[in-house]
Amino acid sequence: MAEECCSVQLLDGDGVFNVGGVESFMKTVKLAECGLSYAVVSIMGPQSSGKSTLLNHLFKTNFREMDAFKGRSQTTKGIWMARGVNIEPLTIVMDLEGSDGRERGEDDTAFEKQSALFALAVSDIVLINMWCHDIGREQAANKPLLKTVFQVMMRLFSPRKTTLLFVIRDKTRTPLENLEPILREDIQKIWDGVPKPEAHKETPLSEFFNVEVTALSSYEEKEEQFLEQVGHLRQRFNQSIAPGGLAGDRRGVVPASGFSFSAQQIWKVIKENKDLDLPAHKVMVATVRCEEIANEKLASVTGNEEWIELDEAVQHDVVPGFGKRLTAILEKCLSDYDAEAFFFDEGVRTSKREQLESKLLQLVNPAYQAMLGHLRTKTLDAFKDAFEKALVRGDGFAVASRECTETFLAKFDKGCEDATIKQANWDPSKVRDKLKRDIEADILSVRTTKLSELSEKYEKQLDKALKEPVEALFETAGDDTWPAIRKLLNKETKVAVSGLESDLAGFELDQAMVDELLSKVEKYARSVVENKAREEASRVLIRMKDRFSTLFSRDADSMPRVWTGKEDIKAITKTARSASMKLLSTLAAIRLDEEKDEIENTLALALVETSKTGAIKERGIDSLDPLASSSWEKIENDKTLITPVQCKNVWRQFKSETEFTVTQAISAQEAHKKNNNWLPPPWAIGAMLVLGFNEIMMLLRNPLWLAFIFVAYLVGKAMWVQLDITGDFRHGFLPGILSLSTKFVPTVMSILKKLAEEGQKPNTADQQQRGPGMDSKSFTNGVHNTSSSSSSTSSNVTSSDGVPDVSSPLKQ
Repeated sequence: MAEECCSVQLLDGDGVFNVGGVESFMKTVKLAECGLSYAVVSIMGPQSSGKSTLLNHLFKTNFREMDAFKGRSQTTKGIWMARGVNIEPLTIVMDLEGSDGRERGEDDTAFEKQSALFALAVSDIVLINMWCHDIGREQAANKPLLKTVFQVMMRLFSPRKTTLLFVIRDKTRTPLENLEPILREDIQKIWDGVPKPEAHKETPLSEFFNVEVTALSSYEEKEEQFLEQVGHLRQRFNQSIAPGGLAGDRRGVVPASGFSFSAQQIWKVIKENKDLDLPAHKVMVATVRCEEIANEKLASVTGNEEWIELDEAVQHDVVPGFGKRLTAILEKCLSDYDAEAFFFDEGVRTSKREQLESKLLQLVNPAYQAMLGHLRTKTLDAFKDAFEKALVRGDGFAVASRECTETFLAKFDKGCEDATIKQANWDPSKVRDKLKRDIEADILSVRTTKLSELSEKYEKQLDKALKEPVEALFETAGDDTWPAIRKLLNKETKVAVSGLESDLAGFELDQAMVDELLSKVEKYARSVVENKAREEASRVLIRMKDRFSTLFSRDADSMPRVWTGKEDIKAITKTARSASMKLLSTLAAIRLDEEKDEIENTLALALVETSKTGAIKERGIDSLDPLASSSWEKIENDKTLITPVQCKNVWRQFKSETEFTVTQAISAQEAHKKNNNWLPPPWAIGAMLVLGFNEIMMLLRNPLWLAFIFVAYLVGKAMWVQLDITGDFRHGFLPGILSLSTKFVPTVMSILKKLAEEGQKPNTADQQQRGPGMDSKSFTNGVHNTSSSSSSTSSNVTSSDGVPDVSSPLKQ
C-alpha cells in the first residue's frame, strides 16, 4: 500500500516546502505525463475530527491516524500528500493540519489561514470535515473554519472555481434532506458576513464554489455502514474532472508537469503574506515550465546521437537526405515540446516554442552552412571535370561552358532542396551566387588558358615556319633576300591567322577580342623575323667572314682551291668582299615593308669603291664620308639593325681579319711556283750541254754507265720517297737534317736486306721451263729485269724501327 500511494510531507509544521520530496513524488507517480488529466483533493477540518481516517478509507492512502486510546491530540503536522490508489484520473490527496488545535494555541491562526489559502489555490475539490451535531448551532466548531475559507478566498485576484464537499460526520437519525438546507443556509450567512472587495460585493457564492453535501455514519459505532457509505462516496471521485463530475467545471488548472513549481511559488507568495494573483501566477508558471521544457528538448537534441553523427558527417562531406533527417529531428523535438507544454498558457507556450525553434535553428545552422559549402565545392569540382571532358571531346568552348553551367547549377539547386530544413526559411541564394561566380571565374580562367595555348600553338608554328627559313635566307643574303622573307612572312602569317580564326569560332568572342588576338599573332610573326634579323645582325662579322672564306677558298664547284699560280687572287678577293658587303647591306636594316633604300649603294660607294686608287681623287678631298652618320636615310631608327658608323667599323675589322687569308693565299701561290720549278734556268741548261758535251758522248759510247746511272736513280728515288725528305724539310732545315740522320741508316739497311733476299730466291723451276730462246731473252733484258727488281724492292721496303711504308713512285 505504501508503494502505491507514495505519501510524502509537502509542508512541515514550520511551513517549509519539501522540494525534493515533491519532485521525487512526481517522478514516482509519473505526474508530469498526465497533462491536465489529474485532480487535487484536500481536506480541512477541526483537529481530531477523523480527516486522515476518512482519506485513508476513501483513497486507500496511509496517512497517520490518531490513536484514540492515547487520547485526542494533533496527529497531522503541516500538509501531507499522497496518490489516490486505483482512482482515475490520477488524484493527488492532501491531508491538512487540523484547525482549532491546542498545540498551536488560540491566537496562532496564521498557519491555519495560510494552509487553507494554499489548499484553495491548488485543489479542485476541498473536503470540509464537520460534526453533524454542529449543524444549526451558532457557535459550532465549523463556522470559524468557513469564515477562514471565505476570507482567504478574497485574497485571490481571480479565484479558481473549487468544489466544497461538506462531509457530515457521525450522522444522526435526522435525514440528510433536512440537514442540507440548514447547512447551506449557514454557509450563505457566513458568505454574506465576510467582507468583500468592491468587485465582488454582489458576487454570489456559486461563482466561486460548487457546494456539495454528504453524510457518513460514525466510524466507531457503525463501522460497516461507514465503510459502505465511504465506498459509495469513492465512486464519485472516479472521473471527477469529467463533465458532470465533482470538479467538472473547474478552471485555471496548472499542467501536471508544472505542479511542483506552481505549488512552490504559491506557498512562497502566501508565506510573504501577499495577495495571490492566480492568472499572473499561471503565466509565471507557464513561463518557467515552458522554458524548462524547451531547455530539456534543446538538450535532448544536442545529445541526440543521430544529430551528433549527422553533424560530424556533414563536416567532412555531403550527407544524402540531410534536410529530411534534420527536419525529422527538429520536428520530433518541437512536437515533444508541444505535447508537454500543451496545457500551459497559449501565449507563453507559443513564445517559448518560437524561442526553442530559434535556438534549434541556431544550433543546426553551422551544419546547414557546411552542407551548402560541401555542395558548392563538389558541384564546382564536378563542373570543372565535366567542362574539361567536354573540351577534350571537342565541344565548342562557349557551348560547353553554357551547358555545363546550366547543368551543375540545376544540380546544386536540387542538392539545396535536399538540404532544406522544413522549420527554417533559409535562402541558399548567396551560396548559389558564389558558386555561379566561381564557375564564371573558372570559365574565364580556362578560356584565358585555352586562348593562351592557342596563341602559343600558333606562335610555335610561326617559330618553326620562320626562324630556320629566315636564317637560311640571311645566310645566302642577296638582292632577293628581303622580298623572299616578306613573301614567307605573309604566307605563314596568313596560315596562322586563318587557323587561329577558325579555332576562335567556338569561343564566341566579341569581334574586338578576336581582332586583338589575330593582331597579336600577326605582330608576333613580324617580331620573329625582326628578332631573327637582329640576331643575325649581331653576328654579321662572323657571317661576312664565313661568306668571304667560302667564296675565297672554294671554286665555283665548291671544291677547295689549290693555289697553283694561275688564279687571279685580286679578282677573287674583290668578288668575295663584294658578296660580304652585300650581306652587310642586307642585315643593316629591317625591310619588311616594301620601301626602297640606298643602303647597298652607299656601302658600295663608301667601302668597295674607296679601294680604287683614283676614287678619292675623283670625289675630292673635301667630300663628306657617307657612313659618318648614326642613321640611314629613309630608314626609321627602330628598323635600323646596324648604323652606318657601325657598318664602317665592321668593314674595317672584316678587312683586317681577312687580310691574313689573302696573304696566305699569295704566299701559297708563290711557294707552289717555287716547289714545282726543279729545272735550272734555260741559260744554265745550255751551258751544261755545251761544256759537258764530251762527257755526254762518253756515256753514250759506254751503256754500262747508263745502266749504273739508271739504277742509282731508282735507288735514290726510292730513298727520297722512303725518307720523305720534302716533308721533313718543310719544318725547316735543321729539323730536316736531324730527322734524316735518324732514318737514313735503317732505311739503307732495309733496302740492302730486301735486295739480298730477292737474290737468294731459288729459280730452278723457271730454268727448266725456259728454252734457249728464253735464256737469250733473259740475258738480253738483264738490264730491264735489274731495274724492275730494284723498283719492286724500293716499293716494298718496310722499316723495322717503325719507319712508315713507302709507295713506289712508279705505282704512283
